[in-house]
Amino acid sequence: MPASSEPAGDSPLNPLAARPPLTLPATFGPPDAGEGPVLPPGLALEEIEVLRDRYERLTVPVTFGESGPYRFMIDTGSQATVLTHRVSNELQLQPVGRGMLVATGSRKPVDMVEVAEFQFANRYFYGVRTPLLYKAHVGADGILGLDSLQDLRVLLDFRENRISVADAHDAAPDSGYEIVVRARRKLGQMIITNARIDGVRTAVIIDTGAQASVGNRALQRRLRGRNYQKGSATDVHGHEFKTELHYADELRIESLQLQSVPIGFADSPAFEHLGLDDQPAVILGMNNLRAFERIAIDFATRRILFDLPRSASTRAELQPGRASRIGF
Repeated sequence: MPASSEPAGDSPLNPLAARPPLTLPATFGPPDAGEGPVLPPGLALEEIEVLRDRYERLTVPVTFGESGPYRFMIDTGSQATVLTHRVSNELQLQPVGRGMLVATGSRKPVDMVEVAEFQFANRYFYGVRTPLLYKAHVGADGILGLDSLQDLRVLLDFRENRISVADAHDAAPDSGYEIVVRARRKLGQMIITNARIDGVRTAVIIDTGAQASVGNRALQRRLRGRNYQKGSATDVHGHEFKTELHYADELRIESLQLQSVPIGFADSPAFEHLGLDDQPAVILGMNNLRAFERIAIDFATRRILFDLPRSASTRAELQPGRASRIGF
């Protein structure tokens, strides 16, 4: 979740959730090398085409005046829109100082630039200051953060493996969604405050930029788990940090229930920045969000809409490595 344009030494930029390697967006090769997704070496042509197709589906086109389109990720965990160094160099943008960017595993000062104009989803933005990161760590040409998503609806369609964005007033009606949850807004984030993980009341952040779910130490202490698997993840600074993986028995959001939910616990500055360091909280990443068929995040009305898999009523098994059962 990278964020607003605060100079280094002042309030930090908002956190950007972890992106483990070997999942889209992957982080291979030299920084900002080439067009399209950053790919691991040695892939067959068919594998490359599959990854390129997925890259197109999970990013949106963004133009800068007459330049572009560039492919940007939609990140509901990021407070600010972010450019990569390569795009900034191509657009010949001038630096406007430095800012402190808080990522899931680290906080570091980054270069800032000012974008005169950019456009996506029939919307225009002017005079936006954005931090710069490397494409090898981001996995796309840039990130569309919460500052660009207000009054919009973000749709994650896992049936079509596609992410899209539209004006909330023009979006499809809510009738196709089984469960609608109202969220609270904090620093631009949409936070579900009435969730429970193994009976522990937990704040949940829906983060489309995070491949894996990350929990804070306050939640870990309350769960009192003993069987942890040591692991690691890499944030958008390229910083690798340690995690302790635990499978929660149940995540419940109102009448919605997920079982065997993988959560990696870490000492993350992201929670501190959001004021959630001392209360149980989790950043819910794409590995668990894919348990649903569709999720719509409506920033205009502060609602999150869930469309359950057709097998949900029979509590059918889902793919390993994600929440293994779903029901209500």
